[in-house]
Amino acid sequence: MTTTTQPTYQETVKSRRSIRTYQPDVKISQQEMQELLAEATLAPSSLNLQPWRFLVIESEEGKATLKELAKLNQRQVETSSAVIAVFVDMENIETTQEIYDLAVEEGVMPADVRDRQVPSIQSMLRAIPREEMRAMNFIDAGLVSMQIMLSAQARGYATNPMGGFEKAKIAEAYDLDKNRFEPVMLISIGKAADEGHASVRLPIDDIAKWV
Repeated sequence: MTTTTQPTYQETVKSRRSIRTYQPDVKISQQEMQELLAEATLAPSSLNLQPWRFLVIESEEGKATLKELAKLNQRQVETSSAVIAVFVDMENIETTQEIYDLAVEEGVMPADVRDRQVPSIQSMLRAIPREEMRAMNFIDAGLVSMQIMLSAQARGYATNPMGGFEKAKIAEAYDLDKNRFEPVMLISIGKAADEGHASVRLPIDDIAKWV
């Protein structure tokens, strides 16, 4: 009986590449995609508000729609197992109570703490200008997006983050409220058809300072 050795964190990080061509016959089951996204949502978020929302585009119809919206990324759309569209919910104040209720149910927060914090958080959120809320949510969406890519890499899949798409049109194209759900990026995912290209990074001594 053979056992599969899971890659270490260092191996996962160092082996990741942005892959643009995938093996088109490889599919990812809904169960595995759910597991992958569940791992990704362990990412931190401001006040644990979890503003990220995902649209998994995997059907022929869904991809046909996306091809018209991501004309600079045709190979990724056509050959990947799926493309995950990452959005932020600009009305995520509505889920504050649900999140904190769940924390109480799972025993990680006392009920009296929830009862104090939820009204305080909701009051604060209502006072934040939309652009400030958008900036905060986008930071959180960036964190979860990186975790999607690392979780995929650890499972033997490749990914590519994409910003070249019709951001003003994508929500409505999939029957989402464009005023509520703002797109952040697309992430193609699947089995790599090639090794991709190695890239370089600036020396840490050039970009970090100790004080």
